[in-house]
Amino acid sequence: MPTLEAKDTLFSTKTTLNCRGKLLPLDTPQVMGILNITPDSFYAGSRFNSSEAVLQKAKTMLADGADILDVGGYSSRPGATDIPVQEELDRVVPAIEVIYKNFPEAVISVDTFRAAVAEAAVGAGAAIVNDISGGNLDEAMFRTVANLQVPYVLMHMRGTPQTMTTLAKYEDVVVEVVDELQERVATLKQAGVKDIILDPGFGFAKTIAHNFELLRRLDALRIFELPVLVGLSRKSMVYKTLGIEQTDALTGTIALNTMALMKGAALLRVHDVKEMKQTVELYNRTKN
Repeated sequence: MPTLEAKDTLFSTKTTLNCRGKLLPLDTPQVMGILNITPDSFYAGSRFNSSEAVLQKAKTMLADGADILDVGGYSSRPGATDIPVQEELDRVVPAIEVIYKNFPEAVISVDTFRAAVAEAAVGAGAAIVNDISGGNLDEAMFRTVANLQVPYVLMHMRGTPQTMTTLAKYEDVVVEVVDELQERVATLKQAGVKDIILDPGFGFAKTIAHNFELLRRLDALRIFELPVLVGLSRKSMVYKTLGIEQTDALTGTIALNTMALMKGAALLRVHDVKEMKQTVELYNRTKN
């Protein structure tokens, strides 16, 4: 089991991600805007079900400063309905195509745990694969990403979106997440994936208490010397803790993302791009 003593180094030794030939800098935190092409994503404000709506939201997010647009067609909220591969393809590929056609300089990520969807999405214009399952739900994923030679977001999760809430059992959530990620990172590197981004998976097979412990000790992930992405936006650890509605969770989201930045997060996956870009700008002013 790896030691959790943080190294006296920068959070990530990498300074860029190679996204289809475009170098995405990591010397300042990057903001990833969420575009869900689903009817049942956990936050209604991120759902878009027509090409026109997708294009308008992409335009707004890019104008607000989004560094990456993350397009997903499979709802991963707890207990979400499973859908066939073809249905996910039918949602994701046209959305990526229309964004790429109208904004060819945009960096697009595909949020999927299926290798076939990842491959089709990259063919349509995506430059990053964001896998909530860490390769555990499709044995072809690591090989596919290695062949595509695109950055890969390796997220920690146990089970599936349908079963993960029953698997949130840890003696030490940080040690066990690090241990499980370590095995997957080794397998990814052996497969030939060069650009790896870690995501501890807030809310995925974790209780609210687990989420806060992960955030408190997020800098334990420094041992990997890889960039870390956090997805805290409008999640239950914000609105349930504060006893508010999800629609009122922006202030809490800003607070938690600020803490994540202070712990070394390199990428923020968010619903509210403009506000998070402002948060990053203010955070940058505190750095030497």
